[in-house]
Amino acid sequence: MKPFASVQRITGMFVFLLLFTGIAEGKPQSAFKPPPGSTERRQILGAMRHEISRLHRLDVVFVVSYLKVQEGWAWAETRPQSPDGRNRYEGVSALLRKSGGVWRIAELACSELDNPECLDSPDYFRKLKIRFPALPSAVLPPGSVSGGLGK
Repeated sequence: MKPFASVQRITGMFVFLLLFTGIAEGKPQSAFKPPPGSTERRQILGAMRHEISRLHRLDVVFVVSYLKVQEGWAWAETRPQSPDGRNRYEGVSALLRKSGGVWRIAELACSELDNPECLDSPDYFRKLKIRFPALPSAVLPPGSVSGGLGK
């Protein structure tokens, strides 16, 4: 195969993939769950791990209960534990935003019971959408924005 023909074939496949996925047409990305081991998932959980280490000086791994990503936004609900699995910690939920190719915590959800500003409040997700108007509802847990509880 001639080098030029190879470049043309690769370029053609790339253009096809762009059109097939809707990126070239500017279509919004659908909400998705990054699979275990994926770069996206490792980066999101890495940002959360860094924040937990900074706040609590704990080295943790996350058991993921819920994770959805769309258009540079992610919502994660996790159960942290020590790397050896012997110690388990209070659940951590977070809103993350990707900016400049880097995932950062936009908000760690408060988990205090009976606090109207925390995750268990029926208004938590509605207020979250007010604080972050560009946040796609599709990343949030089902029913959370329409009045359901966060958990």
